Amino acid sequence: MCGVCGCSDENSVIRSLEPLNSEDRAAGKSTLDKHSFHHQHGLSVGRASTALHPHSHDVGSQQSHAQVFASKSDSQSSDTHNGSMLIEIEKDILYRNSLYAEENRQFLSSKEILTLNFVSSPGSGKTTLLVETIKALRAVYKTYVIEGDQQTSNDAERIRETGAKAVQINTGKGCHLDAHTVGHALEHLELESRSLLFIENVGNLVCPASFDLGENHKVALLSVTEGDDKPIKYPDMFAASSVMLLNKIDLLPYVKFDTDRCIEYARQVNPDIRVIMLSAQDGQGLSEWFEWVSAAQNTVSKPTLKMASQESSLRHSSCVVPRNNAYRSRLSGITNARAFHCEKSYRSGI
Repeated sequence: MCGVCGCSDENSVIRSLEPLNSEDRAAGKSTLDKHSFHHQHGLSVGRASTALHPHSHDVGSQQSHAQVFASKSDSQSSDTHNGSMLIEIEKDILYRNSLYAEENRQFLSSKEILTLNFVSSPGSGKTTLLVETIKALRAVYKTYVIEGDQQTSNDAERIRETGAKAVQINTGKGCHLDAHTVGHALEHLELESRSLLFIENVGNLVCPASFDLGENHKVALLSVTEGDDKPIKYPDMFAASSVMLLNKIDLLPYVKFDTDRCIEYARQVNPDIRVIMLSAQDGQGLSEWFEWVSAAQNTVSKPTLKMASQESSLRHSSCVVPRNNAYRSRLSGITNARAFHCEKSYRSGI
C-alpha cells in the first residue's frame, strides 16, 4: 500500500516481453506473466550484480501487514495517535522502498546502465518521446524499457515496434511504480552492459515523486497544453527531477502558455533543473535531448573517469589538441541529481 496516497499494489502484474500472436489473441489468451503482489515482501539487500537476482520473500512480510492493520484499528483511539501511526507507516514504506531502490541502483551501476525515470501527468507525450529517442539512439545504445500503467499493454507494444525490449507493469489500483516491482521487472530483461534503461512511470505528478526506483535521474515531462504553473502546483516532482522536458512546443501558437514563467517556476523549486524545450511530434529540440542522454550515459561508464583524467592532463600540457563537439559532450558531466529523504538519504546520479 502506498504510504503517500493509500493506493494498493495488490493487483500489480508484469506483462511478458513478447506480444501475443494472432492465434493467441483469437483464443483470448493474456500476455500476463502472473507475478502478482498480494503482500508486502521482506528485503534481502546485497543482490548479485552479474546474474538474475530475485528479491527475498521470506522476511518481514507479516510485520508489514500487522503495521497496516494496526493503523486501521488502534489509531482510532485519538487524533494524535492516528496521525503518528500514519506517519510511522509512511516512513516504513518509504524506507523499505529506498532499500529496494538502492539494491536496484547497485545492480544497474555494476553494469554501467543509465537509468532514467520518466514522470509526468497522463498524456504529456512520454511514450512518443521514448519511441523517438530509441529510434535515434539505437545504433549507439541497446535500450530497454519498463512501462507503468494501471491497465493495458498499449505503450509496451508501441515500444516493442522499435525493436527495443519492453516489460509492461500494470499497477491496477496503484498510482505509481515502486522499487520492489521494478526489481522484479528487471529479472525479465537480459540487460547488456553500458545500455539505456527507460522507466515510464504511471501518469501522476504526486506519488511518483516520493518513490525512488534506483534511477540515475528523474526526467519530468510537461506539455504546453497543461498550464505553465504546474511546477509550483506540484513542486515535489520538479524538485526531485534533474531535467524538465517542455514538450509539444509545436502547439505554442495555439495555446496560452508562458514558457518563461513556467521555467521560472521550475527553478524556484529546483534552481539546478535542466530545461529542454522540444516537440516529440515534429522533432524540435530533440537533438539537445539526445546529447543530454548520451552525456549522461557516459557519466555512468567507468572509462569516463579515465577520460576526464586525460582531459585534465591535456589542459595542463603545452600541446594543443583539437577537440570537436562530440568529444566535449563525452566529457561533460550531468550533475545535480536529486534524491529523496526517507529514513536515510540516497544520492542518485553522480
